[in-house]
Amino acid sequence: MPTDTSPGALPARTPLDVRTTATPGVPLLDVVIPVYDEEKDLGPCVHRLHEHLTRTFPYPFRITVADNASTDRTPEVAASLAAALPGVRSVRLEQKGRGRALRTVWSASEAPVLAYMDVDLSTDLNALLPLVAPLISGHSDLAIGTRLARSSRVVRGAKREFVSRAYNLLLRSSLAARFSDAQCGFKAIRREVAERLLPLVEDSGWFFDTELLVLAERAGLRIHEVPVDWVDDPHSTVHIVRTAVEDLRGVWRVGRALAVGALPLDRLARPFGDDPRDRELTGVPRGLARQLLGFCAVGVLSTLCYLGLYSLFRWGLGAQSANAAALLLSALANTAANRRLTFGVRGRERALRHQAQGLLVFAIGLALTSGSLAALDAAGADPSPTTELAVLITANLAATVLRFLLFRAWVFPDRATTHPKDTTR
Repeated sequence: MPTDTSPGALPARTPLDVRTTATPGVPLLDVVIPVYDEEKDLGPCVHRLHEHLTRTFPYPFRITVADNASTDRTPEVAASLAAALPGVRSVRLEQKGRGRALRTVWSASEAPVLAYMDVDLSTDLNALLPLVAPLISGHSDLAIGTRLARSSRVVRGAKREFVSRAYNLLLRSSLAARFSDAQCGFKAIRREVAERLLPLVEDSGWFFDTELLVLAERAGLRIHEVPVDWVDDPHSTVHIVRTAVEDLRGVWRVGRALAVGALPLDRLARPFGDDPRDRELTGVPRGLARQLLGFCAVGVLSTLCYLGLYSLFRWGLGAQSANAAALLLSALANTAANRRLTFGVRGRERALRHQAQGLLVFAIGLALTSGSLAALDAAGADPSPTTELAVLITANLAATVLRFLLFRAWVFPDRATTHPKDTTR
């Protein structure tokens, strides 16, 4: 199979020549530990990781402590560790942000394999060699630890378990992600891959991991997943609510960028060049996949908005009235979002007409959902709120498919197909 040699293409996967890296000062693996105010945990963490790598890792390694503008004694602790342990160094950043720390250290590192892990070492270190081995052999381009595999052994509270699974479900439904655990603090990447991807990652905080993985997946890179044993740190300083809000903003930004084609993914060719799967898709309209992605992202957020409004209105209204009010408000927002994000319509021209057409599409959705509620009432039994929501979700899925077809063919038709002069250039 031919190899893509264009300037922006990612190189083919090849095994690393460990002989060229087995020289002083050139480690094969650089493990980054981002920290902020971790003066108590940093020392035990680095000592434990250094001992484990010395005992189990057969190649030269380095541990880099990336201090994110700590205000306690973390910089002094990091400096003392670097002075006492061979292969340990510290880097000081004057701004916070896990993503900023990883981008800074990875961009400057000469190690062929780059990794990172959280300072609490919640992940069993026995998974480290299986994590980086596929990158060394050339089998994969990135590797992540996953707490959601069936063979993973995880000890954590119900709240964190729910948040983690809900977040990864959101990624699958809105960004079509296929990797299973975006936020596990246990990842690795080949340096030549990082050199191409890092300039495209905008986030400098907790969403950095997710954005990097989404870009890698869209570029056709191979992501290796390693089931891990993971024990939650009860003293973790991660603010769950704030992190969740930042992640949702990141999902919205990346989903919007993918929907309107703002990400230069064409610069990231498939690692092995021409792929037969690409030729099989030549009959599909170029904008269809992008529009489907944008429509799904908007649809997920609209559905969450609808369910929240319905549950709120249901306290004071009947099921039919609550459904109509929630659907109307979410439909207006849905049309506006799809107009801008999914179909790339800018400006105010025809905005009222689009909203009017969107309301007609809304009427069809209302008929489907109202009809499902009427059928539920006709069944005779008094349905519970949970049953009502389940029926409405099913009806909304059917309405969603029809809504996309109407949006694409009627409300926001491709103007290129209606103006021959645009196709004769």
